[in-house]
Amino acid sequence: MLSRSIVVQSLRSIRDRFFDKRRQKDEQSDVQGTSDDVTGPSLDNLSVDMQFLIMTFLSPQDLCRLGGTSTYWRSMVRDPVLWKYFLLRDMPLWQSVDHLSVPHVKLTGSAVLDDSQMQFDYMAEYLRICPACRNQWRHQPKAAFESVTSFFQSLVPVAEPQFAMFGPGLEQLEVSLMTTIMNSPDVLPIAGIPQRQIDGIGSGISFMDKDQHRFNIATLYSTNRTERERARLEHLSLRSKLFVYQEDSESNMPLSLIPMFNQVCQAMNGFIFVANAETERGADRGWEQESAQIRVMLDPVMGAVSRPILVLSCVSRETADRRRIPCVTVAHQLQLSSLPNPWMVQDTTAETLTGLLDGIDWLLRQSGFKL
Repeated sequence: MLSRSIVVQSLRSIRDRFFDKRRQKDEQSDVQGTSDDVTGPSLDNLSVDMQFLIMTFLSPQDLCRLGGTSTYWRSMVRDPVLWKYFLLRDMPLWQSVDHLSVPHVKLTGSAVLDDSQMQFDYMAEYLRICPACRNQWRHQPKAAFESVTSFFQSLVPVAEPQFAMFGPGLEQLEVSLMTTIMNSPDVLPIAGIPQRQIDGIGSGISFMDKDQHRFNIATLYSTNRTERERARLEHLSLRSKLFVYQEDSESNMPLSLIPMFNQVCQAMNGFIFVANAETERGADRGWEQESAQIRVMLDPVMGAVSRPILVLSCVSRETADRRRIPCVTVAHQLQLSSLPNPWMVQDTTAETLTGLLDGIDWLLRQSGFKL
């Protein structure tokens, strides 16, 4: 994390250069009595420390508006050190990241920015990946032709989208995400439990979102309930029975899906991977195995690379003394940026289902079943 003193030092150098240029210009114009500070009551007249403190409380939109008030504030607001500070400060708190908003630069807390870092537009990067800015762009008014298209598409019946849910977060957490979903009709009402089967595998449960869109989730567990519960209590690592592994090897790195699940995955419109985002897991080797599982499930041989995957970065419950792994870190650990498929990581809490509806909404939109 960049220290505040480094940011203030950078802003102070910008201020000094700005007023040096103003003084030289005034001297050339034979203007007398010019000082380094602007006279009169204004933000410009405050100390740099106070100016920086004020900027830390402003939203990105307000900072941009501030930069449009004068040449001085434009220079201050464009400072790359300032926006790198905001990135390092805010990214761990953001609740989602996707394939369009993953950071393009590796961020560290180094005290000094080298030339390549100084040339990078941290302000544009922040505004591109900040969830508040992304939501603002998403909810801009539709053009007239888009509204007409949406109307006609609504008249055409579409098949109920199907999503496969899998991942260790379904099994390792103290609070079961799926149990909470099944017992929370006020959040995600159950629309039906179909009786049809896909090659002997249950086709899942139909739900309905707040906009009355029906969708089906087929939950794929790694093994039976007894083995899953034993592994959770004893903190054991299970080899998922969904995948094929190298013969005569103890490695948990999957090579492919078992044949009986091939047809299931081919029928899916998208996937939901539930990751264990509790900090107790740390940087274990499980991340590498989970990344491999995702790639096997998204194998282009099984379906189009346009099929999206929603990663629910899940913890059992939110408390003051229990922190979660940031969603940007989860995306990095799972190496999602190398996927050709659309993806999104959404912070979710199993106990309250916080964030779940936002993730489902994204998944339906990316799958083309919701406009």
